[in-house]
Amino acid sequence: MAFFRRSGEKHSLAIAMTGVKLGDRLLQVGCTDASLVAAISSKVGLSGRACALVSSDAEEARARSGAERGGVLLEIDKAPLSTFPYPDRSFDLVVVDNQNGLLANARPEDRVAALQHARRTLVPRGRIVVIERGRRGGLGGLFRGGEPPDPSYQRSGGAVAALQAEGFKAVRQLAEREGLSFFEGIA
Repeated sequence: MAFFRRSGEKHSLAIAMTGVKLGDRLLQVGCTDASLVAAISSKVGLSGRACALVSSDAEEARARSGAERGGVLLEIDKAPLSTFPYPDRSFDLVVVDNQNGLLANARPEDRVAALQHARRTLVPRGRIVVIERGRRGGLGGLFRGGEPPDPSYQRSGGAVAALQAEGFKAVRQLAEREGLSFFEGIA
C-alpha cells in the first residue's frame, strides 16, 4: 500500500525512469519537490556532477533545502529558462521537472528556448527525461494541486511533440504511474 512506503522508496519510480547512475553528469531543470531533486542527485555519487537550474527564489530555496537534507552535492544556478549557463555537451542526462507546468505553462518561445538549450548541453546520445503530473481519477484527481497545463500544450501533443519539435530522437512516453508521467528523448 502506497501510504506505508518507506521514505527511501518514495522516489524509486522517478529514479528508475530517469536511469541516472553513478558518474553521470546530471542537470535538473526546475524544482517542484525538494526530496525528488535530492534523490535523483544522490545517484551520481562523488564521481559524477549534479546541477540544478531554477528560475525563481522559491525553487532555489527548495533545491537547496533538499540537497542539505539529502546530504548531496548539488550546484544550483538561478537563471531564466531561456538561457542555460552551461557550455555545450556538459551533461549526460537532463531531467525537466514539469510537475507544476514549467514547460506546459511557459510561453511557447520560452519552452522552445529551454528545450533547445537542454539539447545543446547534452552530449551526443545524451538523454532528456520530462516528468509531468499524470492524469488521476477519483480522489487523487480531485485533490491534485498545481497549475493545470496549458490546453494548447496538451492539444499540440504535450511533451512528446515539444521534444520532437526540438530535434530529440526516439521520443516516447516511458510510463504513467503513481500520478506521474515520464517522457524521454535522445539528443
